[in-house]
Order: sequence, then structure tokens, then C-alpha cells
Amino acid sequence: MSDHKHSSPVTSPPSPDGPPADGAGPAHTGSRWPLPEERFWSEQTDPQVAPPSGRPGLGPQPGIGPQPGPGPWPDTGPQPGASPRAGVAVEAPPREEQEAAEQAPPPRRKRDPYLDNVKFVLIALVVVGHSLVPTLDADSSRAAYIFIYVFHMPLFVLISGYLSRNFWNSNAKTNKLVDTFVVPYVIVEVGYAALRSALGQKWSLTIIDPAWLNWYLLALLFWRLSTPVWKRMKHPVPVAIAIYLFAGFSQISGDFSMDRFFGLLPFFVIGLVMQPEHFEMLDRRWIKIGSVFVVLAAAAVAVFIAPKAKLAPFYFKNSYQDMDLSWYMGLGLRTGLLVCSLALCFAVLALVPRTETWYSDLGTRTLYAYLLHGVPVLIAKELGWLSQPWLFGPLGVLAISSSCFALAIVLCLPETRTVFKWLLEPRLTWLYRRPSGS
Repeated sequence: MSDHKHSSPVTSPPSPDGPPADGAGPAHTGSRWPLPEERFWSEQTDPQVAPPSGRPGLGPQPGIGPQPGPGPWPDTGPQPGASPRAGVAVEAPPREEQEAAEQAPPPRRKRDPYLDNVKFVLIALVVVGHSLVPTLDADSSRAAYIFIYVFHMPLFVLISGYLSRNFWNSNAKTNKLVDTFVVPYVIVEVGYAALRSALGQKWSLTIIDPAWLNWYLLALLFWRLSTPVWKRMKHPVPVAIAIYLFAGFSQISGDFSMDRFFGLLPFFVIGLVMQPEHFEMLDRRWIKIGSVFVVLAAAAVAVFIAPKAKLAPFYFKNSYQDMDLSWYMGLGLRTGLLVCSLALCFAVLALVPRTETWYSDLGTRTLYAYLLHGVPVLIAKELGWLSQPWLFGPLGVLAISSSCFALAIVLCLPETRTVFKWLLEPRLTWLYRRPSGS
């Protein structure tokens, strides 16, 4: 989620740590990208729902609702449909119990683990990608870096778009533009400026030029703001792709993440127009088998081009002039990269488990891994821990990747959220007007 220049590289707060117009999703997740207990890219009021029947990960099936549970009546009376025995009185429950049962909120439905699994995999790759930067002189590290950067941010953006379709349909989600974007952005900007200064670098704090991983907060904010425009268009995807291609002719400034806003725009818009059946298609066996070959082919290509490939195209922000490309070569490169990125995105979505896994719960708190992982990674870079000679090779890639996955696990634990929730998930209800109907 940041670039090589700034030693950096999606939720979607995951999150690591947005919503469909009809409330449907691969798991009927509504408009959320559930990061830290569903902030950042998500909405606590629209919980992901596990399917009551049918295949896992696809949400409730049409026409099938939750099965009725036992009612408030004592189990001493006749069963429904049976006639009470003559002369036997059925005792009614006390009035207080009846009223309490009527007022009790419906039981909270179980989360669908599919998107949580996707989010944890992606946020772990974000940490790995950032940590590989000091060893990019080694071909093995460079190949792993290219492979990760082809799809991990595009997939974050695609799912953010999919979960942003209902973003403007409630006051709570609108409030989160401040709660989960502006406030964390300011906190992270100040925090990383202070950390760099403590490590001996020059103090630098520029609100309009996001530091390192903070670019995604601003880009996602502007993608969300543009959602109503895309939803009104007849053919939003071709328009977004055209903007993406022609943006390469302009040297767009990085102020307010505008370069990434245009560079990753097609993925957000594609996510906006996706429907639940598209995710259902990815659960077919032949697509899963094909996805394995897509991933293996992408890894092989990354290994092949690593010694001579430039990294600039994989950041989805540089102009054709910045990359020393003619206009036709630039258009061809961006088109090919878009196709390859989408192929890998859908391959990963097809291969990620749809059932409960050991890391499903970790995927609900990816905002913390996203915003906090930069602290240990930056310290390790500045102190030279990631530049040890033995790390420049396949063994180093394996060691760095393993360590980063462990770090992602720690940062997604509930204990981490308990410690940092007051800072990264502030409750600013006092800042907003109450809805007129309340």
C-alpha cells in the first residue's frame, strides 16, 4: 500500500482497518468493509451474515429465512396444531415475561467468515510488502514484491468499492467519514512524523501530502465521495477505465492522494457494479482449478521479469513521462497491468476459504494491523534489522514473510484493539446532529 520511494505499499481499518445498494454481497454484507469490529471500511449496523442454508459464503438464499426458535410460551402446553386435552387448562405466561419477550432484540446473526478471511490475507501481504523493501536488490525479494503489488492493493480497492454501494444511505455511515477517515488520518500523520523525528529524520508534517501508508485513507475517502456519481452512470466501468488510461498522460500530484485515486479508480468502480452472483461464480470447482494456474503463472512471470523490471508501474500512480514511456507503450502497459491485476484479484477471491478458519476472527480487526504495523517496520528498517546480508535471498524472503504474518496476527488480536481502540476508533457522537426523527 505504498511505494518504494517512501518505503511502503486496502479496509478495509480492512482496514487494515463500504456497501451494496440492495444490501447484498458475497455474504449479504450490506455496505460494510468490516475492519476493526467494522469501522474504517465497514459499518457496525450492517453485520455480515452467515447463510442459514446453501453454500457457505454466499449469504442467505432467496426465500429462505431463519428458522423460528422456541417462543416465550412454557413447554407444558399442547404443541401447535394439536388440540388440547379436554379439561386441561393451559397456563399463560406472566404478562411481564410476555412484554419482555416482545421487546427483546432479535438474536444477532452469525458473521460470514468469507470476507474476513480475504481481509486477513490481504493485510498480511501489506505487512510483507512493506518489509521487503530493504532487500529489493535481491531478485527473490523483488519477485515476491512484484507478485504482491500486482493484486493486493487492487483487491483492497475492489472490495472497498463493492462494500461502498450503500454508503450514503444512512447517517451513521456518513458520520464515519470523520470518525474513521479524518481522525485516524490526522493521528497517523502526527504519529509517524514524531516517530521519524525520534529516529533521527527531519521533522515533516504535511496534511495535504499523506505520509507512507496514510495515502489509502485519503484515496478511499475520495472514492467514497464519488460513489453517487458512478451509481448514476449507465456505463461506469468503461468511463473509469478511460479516465485511468488517460490519467497517465498527466503528471498528477500526490497531494491528497490524487495520483492513486486515478490510478486505482477502475478497481473501485468495478467493485461498485459487482453483484452477489459474481462472487458465487468464483466458488465453482473449475474456476478454482483455473485460479491455481493463474496464481502459479503470475508467480513465474514475477520471477522472470524481476531482474529487469521497474517497480514504478506497480504503484498505479506514475505518468507515462515519469516512466520514460511513449504514449502508446504507456497505454499498452496500463491496459496489460489492469487485465493481469483483475485476473489475480478474482483468482485470489476464488481460492480464499469461504468457511470458518483460524484467522477468520483476526480479519475483523485489520484496521489495527494496517495503521500500526508501520511502527515496528519503520523501526526495523532504520535500525538495519531488515538489511542483514543473509536476508538477501530466498531464505530471507521466507524469514521476512513468516515474521510479518506473525506480526499481522498480533496486531489483529482483540487485545490490540482493546489497547488502541480509544485512539483509532474514537466515538464522536457528540460532534453530530441527531436525526430529525429521533
